Amino acid sequence: MLNFKNLLNNVGFLKDIRRKDHTPSFGALDIFKYIGPGLLVTVGFIDPGNWAANISTGSEFGYTLLWIVTLSTIMLIILQHNVAHLGIATGLCLSEAATIYLKPWISKSVLSFAVLASVSTSLAEILGGAIALNMLFGIPIKAGAVLVTIFVMIMLLSNSYQKIEKWIIGFVSIIGISFLYELFLVKVDWIQAGISWVKPSIPEGSILLIMSVLGAVVMPHNLFLHSEIIQSRQWNLQDEHIIKKQLKFEFADTLFSMIVGWAINSAMILLAAATFFSNGQKVDELQQAEKLLEPLLGTNASVVFAVALLFAGVASSITSGMAGGSIVSGMYKEPYDVKDNHSRIGVLVSLIGALVIIFFIGNPFKGLILSQVFLSIQLPFTIAIQIYLTSSKKVMGKYANSRFLIALLSVIAAIVTFLNIKLLTDILF
Repeated sequence: MLNFKNLLNNVGFLKDIRRKDHTPSFGALDIFKYIGPGLLVTVGFIDPGNWAANISTGSEFGYTLLWIVTLSTIMLIILQHNVAHLGIATGLCLSEAATIYLKPWISKSVLSFAVLASVSTSLAEILGGAIALNMLFGIPIKAGAVLVTIFVMIMLLSNSYQKIEKWIIGFVSIIGISFLYELFLVKVDWIQAGISWVKPSIPEGSILLIMSVLGAVVMPHNLFLHSEIIQSRQWNLQDEHIIKKQLKFEFADTLFSMIVGWAINSAMILLAAATFFSNGQKVDELQQAEKLLEPLLGTNASVVFAVALLFAGVASSITSGMAGGSIVSGMYKEPYDVKDNHSRIGVLVSLIGALVIIFFIGNPFKGLILSQVFLSIQLPFTIAIQIYLTSSKKVMGKYANSRFLIALLSVIAAIVTFLNIKLLTDILF
């Protein structure tokens, strides 16, 4: 008679059951341990600045400019994976690596510009949260901005990476569900949308919005942030097997998170195109969008819109503050640590600097759009130092960029630079 236990032993099913030194292989469910850093980056490009850019784009040009969301997201996946690669392979964030390996005048210039970009980012995030509070409770914009800033600072000064990641995952989920709900209420021309996602087109007068969408998706502060937070798992960087495993599963996290961001950004344009563009209504401010949604889609739609905007503003303010802290601490060759004074200074400069500017802004919606344009202008400088550092064998060793990746990153840099030059020439002439 066949002994079933012997059969299992012979084919290897039970051979490790009593071994004390046996370590289980990497299981499928373990990938969830690595989900988190990418979503912190994702919330940065579904922030209120994106809302302003996307809703303005959809209301004015319909589905036509969906292609820039697709192109920006593809570029973002490549850039974010590359900069996370830097963090895993070297144990340094982008700011630290720039300070250590670049000439001081170059690193200080680019990083100082990056701090200003972080302030510009925080401006959009805090302003968006304040606009949402105004929609929901009638709180004045400036008072709402103070409330959002205070809440974000409490979150940053009292929570660890892991706790913040859980909050962010919750915020992203609420934002995604909100837009999914609103898309069910509108009639989308999916054929036209499908064409526009892949067919580039630059209608007359659209370059400012194209640049604002680009600046809202591919954000310089996120490149600094991702290279920092990818190290929060305290991985063993001396073990080559561990490094390769992190690179593999970091890419899965980045790809998943960026696709989520692409879907939410696309949903904003689809919603604006299906409601405002189709009715000939150009939206000039987020409050106007919320008020116009109510007669078109009902009271629930306008409330859901405002709630999602509030969560987007708070969540992205947290990540922009972290990015500011990471950039400044890196300038002193230190990792981000909110208990350290350099990191705290970076957080305060990013958030308080943005709050001060908000008190001098006359048109909040235009402030959101222009903040995204400023980010797109700063972006080529950050991409340039990233390509240099991740391509250097002195910095990356055997993990330096391949020739193909260098060429791909250079093409992205060329596209971003071209669009920036076109924006400046359009503004000047």
